[in-house]
Amino acid sequence: MSIPGDLARAGVAPGTTTLSGVISRRGPFAPGDQAQLTDPKGRRHLAVLQPGKLFHTHRGSIALDDLIGSPEGSVVRSSAGTPYVALRPLLADFTLSMTRGAAVVYPKDAAQILAMADIGPGACVLEAGAGSGALSCWLLRAVGESGTVVSYERRADFADIARANVERFFGGPRPAWQLRVAELGGDDPIDGEPFDRVVLDMLAPWDCVGTVARALLAGGVLACYVATATQLSTTVEAIRAHGGFDEPAAWESLVRDWHADGLAVRPQHRMVGHTGFVVTARRLAEGVTAPPRQRRPAKAAR
Repeated sequence: MSIPGDLARAGVAPGTTTLSGVISRRGPFAPGDQAQLTDPKGRRHLAVLQPGKLFHTHRGSIALDDLIGSPEGSVVRSSAGTPYVALRPLLADFTLSMTRGAAVVYPKDAAQILAMADIGPGACVLEAGAGSGALSCWLLRAVGESGTVVSYERRADFADIARANVERFFGGPRPAWQLRVAELGGDDPIDGEPFDRVVLDMLAPWDCVGTVARALLAGGVLACYVATATQLSTTVEAIRAHGGFDEPAAWESLVRDWHADGLAVRPQHRMVGHTGFVVTARRLAEGVTAPPRQRRPAKAAR
């Protein structure tokens, strides 16, 4: 598939193709490409390749002309002689280095949301709020060209940052994406727009449970991303109180890297610990009320 004219005008290299909503660059680095430069200590830098430009690091400058035309995975040296491995950034790399308005959803949590909310090609997804656009990128790549993502962001400045980040990663506007500068459930109602999945990354998702219930198709999944235990409790109880959802599930994910060098194998001293909780629940059929869930009392209960 050839690239659309708007992507060409955005500076995407010739020969770029779209695969299920993913911008896939193959072959040598070209002007306008993004290159992730990694030094021997594992420090990473993100550079946009522009002819005649220098990229400055704390270990000297790198002539970007040395990368243009080189195959991905090349090694380039700075003016101080430090070698840098040059690769195109993965989405996980991009989201951690993107321009931020609101805090981004970490890749480990985005992966949990995509997997446990079962978001895939062709899905129609409602997102609120878009923040810096990190989760929007993951959602757009998951639903592909046949799906739709409708993102709400109540702050216009955050919406501008999200739009710029999404277009920067994909190389231009995404036809599958609608970004609405509005508050979910406010002056821009979504009644009559059926969604397969709803993802809420906002301060008070419990205020939108009724709105979400009207938007979700029967069997659809609601996924909420919250930061604190208080938010977790309030969200779960609001979903239960609504009655139109199956029993919600809640969890967090922790990621710990390992050092592996010969027989010296041990966990790293640092890890990506708590970043947020994920809550999911399935929408029941219209008019059906969830049966009461039987729970065992705590051992200390009398």
